[in-house]
Amino acid sequence: MALDTTVWDVAEHLQDEAAIAAYIEAVLEDGDPGLVAAAIGDVARARGMAQIAQETGRSRESLYRALSEKGNPQLDTLIGVLKALGLRLSVKPASA
Repeated sequence: MALDTTVWDVAEHLQDEAAIAAYIEAVLEDGDPGLVAAAIGDVARARGMAQIAQETGRSRESLYRALSEKGNPQLDTLIGVLKALGLRLSVKPASA
């Protein structure tokens, strides 16, 4: 008997600011740069990559590439995408 499965896409569950912030914060705690880029990409997809591309002045294709798990976006790309998403980076002591 075959097991029926469905594809799970995190972007479908990132509908409010609290969920988005919790998701990105959890990924930042992991510390893997590829996962951080991919998580920001998930949020951008949830909000609409075309809109984010327009607001950042970058192409959708370049954002998909940069914000993938294998991507390596520059800091200005990350800051621009976060700003377009209505988010900002913050820093706190690691020991907190």
